[in-house]
Amino acid sequence: MKLNRNDLCWCKSGLKYKNCHLEFDEKLSDLKRKGHIVPTRNLIKTRAQIEGIRKSAEINNGLLDLISENIKEGMTTEEINKLAHEYTVSNGGIPATLNYDGFPKSICVSINNVVCHGIPSKNVILKNGDIVNVDATTILNGYYSDASRMFMIGEVDEEAKKLVEVTKECLNKGVEAVKPWGFLGDIGAAIQEYAESNGYSVVREFGGHGVGLDIHEEPFVSHLGKRGTGMVLVPGMVFTIEPMINAGSNEIFIDEDDGWTVFTDDDSLSAQWEHTILVTEDGIEIIAR
Repeated sequence: MKLNRNDLCWCKSGLKYKNCHLEFDEKLSDLKRKGHIVPTRNLIKTRAQIEGIRKSAEINNGLLDLISENIKEGMTTEEINKLAHEYTVSNGGIPATLNYDGFPKSICVSINNVVCHGIPSKNVILKNGDIVNVDATTILNGYYSDASRMFMIGEVDEEAKKLVEVTKECLNKGVEAVKPWGFLGDIGAAIQEYAESNGYSVVREFGGHGVGLDIHEEPFVSHLGKRGTGMVLVPGMVFTIEPMINAGSNEIFIDEDDGWTVFTDDDSLSAQWEHTILVTEDGIEIIAR
């Protein structure tokens, strides 16, 4: 619906359109006329929605902090899952992965050669030298937040330690590439260049994604790319950046038995870090980390 200048803005700010998103919409229209891909309004979060996502992230960040304090050698991945589940529920949240498309647990725990979507189990025990990704997604009052962290168990060899550190720096470089009115491809280019300069490969099939009102929204955030291409990044967009970096080939496969666990095809190590990002008028805000 076309708004007049003095109508209330579509973003529900309570302001007149001319004092809120009129100039913003005109800029988007001009970019679209020039052939750029621009986000639709449903990808631009309102102030109320952003605040809801922030509150969800308080729980998500808290449970990852709790895991950071407790994860150790000899612990089962099911114990990690139980810790996360109980913390989330006791704080009024809902674990978003539990029963999502049949996923049976409240978090994902991916060890060594598991790229992502590792299913917690009482039979999987953390060992000295393991590198572990714990990926948590929380719902609070209908709002979603999503983040993951890597953990190194006991004495980790230099090869594994370097992979974890380089992957964290890949995330940082991806975040630094996010600029209001920049491009989605800038993120992937920054990550790909840094990973490959260190001799690593970037998983293609999985990437970041819009988040906030659902667990997965548009746009897909590839961790490979070309600068100046892809969707325009505008204030109000919320999405994850979550590079999955392999020590060997970027080829992967999904376990046929559980339909979820993703492994490196060559059995090489894999690491991942994830933040939920808000694009602001003058930069970015890391909402979940």
